[in-house]
Amino acid sequence: MKLTSQKPLAFPHRPKPSVRWQLLDKIRLGASQFPAWASQLQPAKKSLRFLEKIKDTGLVAAMGDYEKRKLRIFNQLNFFQLLTGILVPALGLVQNHSLPALVWLVASVPALVSVLVLWLNARHHHFPAQLAYFVLYPFATSIVYFSGINLGVELSFILYGILSVFFLQEIDQMLFSVGLSMVSYFVLAVICKHYTYQLAAANIYFYLFNQLLAIAFIFYGLFLIKRENAGYQHSILQQKEALSIKERLLQRQTEELIELNALKNKLFSIIAHDLKSPIYALRNLFRNMQEYDLPANDIKEMVPEVVNELTYTSSLMENLLLWARSQMQADAVKPHLIDISGQIKDVARLLQLQAKAKQIRVILQVDDSLCAFADKDMINLVLRNLLSNAIKYTPAKGSITLTVQKAIKGIEVVVKDTGKGMDAEAIEMISQNNYYTTKGTAGESGTGLGLMLCKEFLLRNGGTLHIESEPGKGSVISFTLPDAG
Repeated sequence: MKLTSQKPLAFPHRPKPSVRWQLLDKIRLGASQFPAWASQLQPAKKSLRFLEKIKDTGLVAAMGDYEKRKLRIFNQLNFFQLLTGILVPALGLVQNHSLPALVWLVASVPALVSVLVLWLNARHHHFPAQLAYFVLYPFATSIVYFSGINLGVELSFILYGILSVFFLQEIDQMLFSVGLSMVSYFVLAVICKHYTYQLAAANIYFYLFNQLLAIAFIFYGLFLIKRENAGYQHSILQQKEALSIKERLLQRQTEELIELNALKNKLFSIIAHDLKSPIYALRNLFRNMQEYDLPANDIKEMVPEVVNELTYTSSLMENLLLWARSQMQADAVKPHLIDISGQIKDVARLLQLQAKAKQIRVILQVDDSLCAFADKDMINLVLRNLLSNAIKYTPAKGSITLTVQKAIKGIEVVVKDTGKGMDAEAIEMISQNNYYTTKGTAGESGTGLGLMLCKEFLLRNGGTLHIESEPGKGSVISFTLPDAG
């Protein structure tokens, strides 16, 4: 068979990946490399945890927040001074063999003080630790200079003086430490000019490094002090603000308790007074029936008065029980879809005997398709109280119109009567939740509790009560509820 050359098979050109796929590839690549990044961060995390342990050395739960902050700064400074006290001599011995070993050995003496201070703090000997730092550190630094060695660390005395003002609380201790540091600085840096060994001449870089290191510690110490003071002041302001909020809350709760106690006293006085009437009426009725053998016609004449008293008392007790329940379960509102039109019709049927007794015509202008989102029991009480009040203050042969309609703010219910109305002062008292009640057109009694409950229950259901009235021209009381939609 004769072989013939063939062109390589041509595969369709692979489209260039979209930006979205390129981004996903980068995310997958980064995710695959995440364990490597995490392993690189582990030493840094361990170092930070170790530093936090050093800073917390010697902390006691009984210490105040400010004392804890000061101790953390104190430990942190001692730890870094310990590191520099070890590393600087070690680097000098390794990198410059021309310098005598005694120089670096003497230069490491201050580091031993940091070890002692941290050990004392760990043993909870905080005052001896401060004493060791502010006395032994200047003393150890002075030993270096009195040994005839000028390492360029005389600025450290300024650091000791600054820190003593912040850490030492007793004035005499602070003055002694500042005096010791300043006198040492003046004697060793200003008066004593001749040293056997001058680091500046032997190694100018190490000399400048020591000077810069001392300056760095001064600024670092000031930075830590400033930061902790700012943090402490911020925490104090937060505590004051929290305390102020608690005080305002306590004041508000006290006022509410006083108001509730006054309301309780008033309600008890109302109950004690108003429950007597129906009980006495019933007692008199039954006594007369027993003693005088009253005929049926006389009994029928007495029954309407007793019924009126019982109707008022039952309404009072129902309002009272609902108020007590609302106070014990202030947040127990259970809103759901309710047929507001059906509720208005039910309330009108319930109070029709009360309206017929005064020959009052109740007109319903209700759209059967309207529903609201509210607590059914609470809204039922609101409707009963408003219609009952309208009947109470409307004269005989008057009229009351109940309207329910869809409004901008939700479902609006309006109770309009042709009663005696109210003046501006009465409306203001009702708006401020003050007790307001007067006798009805037929001498009916009242407590003012009904309107208070109406306002409270409407507020909990996201509604509002609005009153328009003029003396002799009737009243229009309306309220709104959230729409079911």
